[in-house]
Amino acid sequence: MRQLLLRPGAEELSYEIRGIVKKARQIESLDYPMTWENIGDPIQKHNQVPGWMKEIVSGLVSEDKSYGYADSKGVFETRQFLADLTNEKGGAQISPEDILFFNGLGDAIAKLYQFLIPTARIIGPSPAYSTHSSAEAAHANTAPITYKLDPDNQWLPDLEDLYLKVKYNPSIVGILIINPDNPTGMVYPKEVLEGFVKIAEEFNLLLIADEIYQNITYNGIKAVALAEVIGDRPAISLKGISKEFPWPGARCGWMEFYNRDRSIEFSKLCQTLENAKMIEVCSTILPQLAIPLIMKHPEYIRYRENANEEIGKRSRWMAEILGEIPGIKFNPTQGAFYNTIVFDEGVLTPHQQLPIADPRLKTLVEGWVSNMDMPLDKRFVYYLLASEQICVVPISSFCSDLRGFRVTLLEEEESTFRDTFERLGKAITSYLQS
Repeated sequence: MRQLLLRPGAEELSYEIRGIVKKARQIESLDYPMTWENIGDPIQKHNQVPGWMKEIVSGLVSEDKSYGYADSKGVFETRQFLADLTNEKGGAQISPEDILFFNGLGDAIAKLYQFLIPTARIIGPSPAYSTHSSAEAAHANTAPITYKLDPDNQWLPDLEDLYLKVKYNPSIVGILIINPDNPTGMVYPKEVLEGFVKIAEEFNLLLIADEIYQNITYNGIKAVALAEVIGDRPAISLKGISKEFPWPGARCGWMEFYNRDRSIEFSKLCQTLENAKMIEVCSTILPQLAIPLIMKHPEYIRYRENANEEIGKRSRWMAEILGEIPGIKFNPTQGAFYNTIVFDEGVLTPHQQLPIADPRLKTLVEGWVSNMDMPLDKRFVYYLLASEQICVVPISSFCSDLRGFRVTLLEEEESTFRDTFERLGKAITSYLQS
């Protein structure tokens, strides 16, 4: 081309959660059925959207207003409803003007980092959800900055690691919290959230919380919202309906701005995000209209409680199947619907294999793993894909030095769930012994 097309940092955009699908499709093309454990799509895993919820959406489709523009910030009545839900928690108080809708949280995250100056860094957790870490790295033109989540301490954040990185890196202007966490399934206790707030206060930082799984917790655990503990710190909460309803195809998420008047710089950021949405006109209106109708429905709370109980049950099945396998670190999950399994240090080698009878599959996987610089967990994932046709995501793709993989707890059919994870458990043992 006449000139360079990409700005520095663009190469940092990656999404292995979808990228692994290209390899899986090659195996499917050889007439092998695939078990998908790479992405958090409840619909793909036989989740049944209740009839009353479909009736609400069907009713909205028949109304002319569903086909027009919304206010740039989003449907006012929906923003009022959501502000009331936050205010009921008794922490930071907001109005409808503090809520801004986007076409999914991916859109919100991209916009957030797009308008930060490249030298302003947001430190996030590791393992990291790829959308956050890639967007932060792309905006900064360099690798993301992270603090550690500890698999030897139930995936709780290492606050000392965070403190030291913030103290000695003045470019850090904010802390990202994902609670409940993707990819680990951990839920932050209140005292840990208070620890984040204390660090933010000491160094005058912005807090950003991805809380899209806030209402997906189980086994006796409840999530504490950021709004409950921040006091007067400037903060942004990222929320959405894609997992909770579930309606991932709605692409409907929003930001809640807390204490925007406490900082001139933060207020400018909020206004800039609103201006960007005005230029875009608005986000999709139909799912916004559905939110209060669905969440106020008399069946909604019972629906969410039952769905959470089912996920909790599957988390217990997973612990039963994988919890005692030698060579891995296994932590039972508390929220969201993912689990990250980590290999013990030193157990992976560049020569391990799984048996593959079909020479076509063997040729495929040998080509995939021919790069000796490949992270060793990705090598395992590729062998698992070819040997058992189970598609998982390597943890090295989640901005982590750990080696392991992420799975979901979404499969609704018990026999399929148990079969998948029993085969996975046997594959782990076979691979480590090879």
